[in-house]
Amino acid sequence: MTEIRQIDAPRLLLYVEFVAFFVIVPVAVAFYLPPDRLFEGLFAFMLVGLALLWATPGFRWHELTRGWRAIRWRAVAGLALATLLAGMAVMQIAAPQRMFATLLDHPQRLLAIVILYPLLSALPQEVVFRALWFRRYRDILPGGAAGMVLNAAFFSLAHLMYWSAVVTVMTFAGGLAFAWAHSVRRSFPMAWVMHSVAGLIIFTVGLGIYFYSGNAVRPF
Repeated sequence: MTEIRQIDAPRLLLYVEFVAFFVIVPVAVAFYLPPDRLFEGLFAFMLVGLALLWATPGFRWHELTRGWRAIRWRAVAGLALATLLAGMAVMQIAAPQRMFATLLDHPQRLLAIVILYPLLSALPQEVVFRALWFRRYRDILPGGAAGMVLNAAFFSLAHLMYWSAVVTVMTFAGGLAFAWAHSVRRSFPMAWVMHSVAGLIIFTVGLGIYFYSGNAVRPF
């Protein structure tokens, strides 16, 4: 009996850690953190994720630079086109007057997003939801297609604080693509590039109104 406990204890701790980090924290943020403090909350979440990845046995940061040659640029272009068409369709239905508003009315702001978003948003998210997820918790989570769907679902859950069906659907779809790039193509750079491109298109089309913390009003 003692031997079984010694084998199972580390695995049980990983489950507890996983649930706390990927379930309890995002739900608590969505329900209890004031909208004007979302940025600080997300920043703290990313820092904890980076610390967990650093503490993962055998992990080396240079692993994140592998896979540039595995990038399938046709898939990146396909995701970009799908994001553009979907974004335009949503904006045409929900807020046609704001379609491409940032591009047309605030090009300097969009330029800042183009420069900062890949480094300050897409990169840390990919480190946490792809590198950390598939590296630290690979022994307790399913692999293959089920693993990618699960990853996309939890990536979508992490955006619950925006309380938007549009955000839920788009982050799930994007999460599937990013998980595929990381786990099937085995390319963290490809996941990061896809995330960056999709995010920049979202802000260019005007869907940034759904990803803005000022619009994160709880439905209760």
